Amino acid sequence: MAVYTDLHEGDLRGFLSLYDIGELRSFTGIAEGIENSNFLVKTTQGRFILTLFEKRMKPEELPWFLGLMAHLAGEGIACPQPVVAKDGVALRQLAGRPAILVSFLEGQSLEVVTPQACEQVGRSLARLHEAGLGYRAERANALAPEGWVELFSRCTDGGDEAVKALMAEVRTALSALVAAWPEAGSLPRGQIHADLFMDNVFFQNGHLSGIIDFYFACTDFLAYDLAICLNAWCFEDERHYREDRAEALLRGYEQVRPLNAAEHQALPILCQGAAMRFLLTRLYDWVHTPEGALVTKKDPWAYQRRLHHFRKADHV
Repeated sequence: MAVYTDLHEGDLRGFLSLYDIGELRSFTGIAEGIENSNFLVKTTQGRFILTLFEKRMKPEELPWFLGLMAHLAGEGIACPQPVVAKDGVALRQLAGRPAILVSFLEGQSLEVVTPQACEQVGRSLARLHEAGLGYRAERANALAPEGWVELFSRCTDGGDEAVKALMAEVRTALSALVAAWPEAGSLPRGQIHADLFMDNVFFQNGHLSGIIDFYFACTDFLAYDLAICLNAWCFEDERHYREDRAEALLRGYEQVRPLNAAEHQALPILCQGAAMRFLLTRLYDWVHTPEGALVTKKDPWAYQRRLHHFRKADHV
């Protein structure tokens, strides 16, 4: 989540008049994340999240995301639900952007990660994968290996000497990783969240209460989603791999959906891929985020360190 597009109160009031959700009380930009413009909207009937989809998002793909969230909720997954306007339409336009209101989930992201929390994340991820099997429409992963190569090529036109040094290392690692990536059809696939970081998982009273931000979701190897979580949840201070967290995450996942032998064998390379994917998207945003945008840029070198770890590891 982030804010790139300014929103004027008068425009928002006009937008909300299309819905049956009460009168506007307040709205606040949300700075976390990097992809779209997001606002917490409070009305006389409750709280909602408003998302304005920025240039990276293809408008024609938005119905797929909304359908996925509706499907998962119908299968018992706690996730935001699109709010339908009085005319029955959820996806609209605001401030020159495609826009959606979704329900507000109670809870908050963790400040301190524990193995117990990781076990819950693993179970919830596996349940999401199981629930997603009934959603037949597919969306290709734009940030699969071929997407990494294209993204890397777009990072070469900016940055200081430290960025250039990182680019030189990434060029070599990327080539080896693409060559080693599992072949299509070699691992179970389905709908994946693809961005299940700490700020996208809410807890209440020690229990996982919901999963948000499905706008990177796609159809890909299920174990790759697990590899993303191992990267996101199992490093302390962005540096030190916590095996107790990783063991808990895997244990929770396999309580619901046991991995097969091929998935276990592929996890180290999938973890390298996840590290590479987030290194490159962070690097791109580090170089290209416009000045003055209300967005928190994230450190790509944190994922260089993760990549180093998983390239040396023969297991996770």
